[in-house]
Amino acid sequence: MSTTQDTMNPTQPPTYIIPPPASPNWKMPALVGVLLLLAGSNVYLYMQLEHVRTDTKNDMAKLGTDLGQSITQLRLDNNAQLQASRRNTEDLQQKLDRQRLIAQREVGAAKDDAEKKVQDLEQRVAAEQNKQAQLIGQVKQTAETTSSKLTDVSTDVGTVKTDLSNTKSELETTISNLKRVNGDLDSHASLIATNGKELAALRALGERNYVEFTLPKAKHAQRVGDISLLLKKVDLKKNRFTVEVTADDQVTEKKDRTLNEPIQFYTSKAKQPYEIVVNKVSKDTIVGYLATPKVQNGR
Repeated sequence: MSTTQDTMNPTQPPTYIIPPPASPNWKMPALVGVLLLLAGSNVYLYMQLEHVRTDTKNDMAKLGTDLGQSITQLRLDNNAQLQASRRNTEDLQQKLDRQRLIAQREVGAAKDDAEKKVQDLEQRVAAEQNKQAQLIGQVKQTAETTSSKLTDVSTDVGTVKTDLSNTKSELETTISNLKRVNGDLDSHASLIATNGKELAALRALGERNYVEFTLPKAKHAQRVGDISLLLKKVDLKKNRFTVEVTADDQVTEKKDRTLNEPIQFYTSKAKQPYEIVVNKVSKDTIVGYLATPKVQNGR
């Protein structure tokens, strides 16, 4: 089939020339078969295409449904996550606000506490300074008083030294005036005291121990030092007396002794004799002292 187009008139429709039918020949049935085969194939292909279209349509519809459900679920999930995130954010914000409030309160309390401590410390420092000022004043006053007292003490020390010097001189004089009297044992001479002043001088020498006594007349002996004495008789007119001396469980009677006479006797405790000196005789009483050796050991 050929087509001739008039180039001179472009708007004119084309003219188709149909050739005359050819003479029938043996090839026609084959051509018809081929055409039928082609037609059948086209029908099959059309049916397959329709089937594919239908499946595709169904798949697209299902896919659209599934996709819509997925999108809806995704939106729901996203909304849920968003709500949870918002709640978490709100919770965190509330916690943050509470922590800020607590921190502000704690900072305020710490500031108040620090200020109070500073005030207390300032008060303590002021009190200590006041106390130190008072102590300094007291120390100054004490120093002035002490200085005055030292002056007085210095004066008193000078006076005491003078008194001691006088006392020493007097004591030396008293000692030099002491009488040495022979006792009743082997003519053993001893220094004796006739009064309290002379007895103090003997004590100052430090040669013997001295025990003063006042012995009344009685039925039982009186303990004097480490011995016992019993006054038996007193002769006031003649200033005489009689005593019993008990030493080492032995009793010795000393008869008609006079004032300031050393009454001597030995004991097992010392090599030197003990001495009794009576300085005063009155009615039924004698007053005197017992002198014992410093060294106490067996004879």
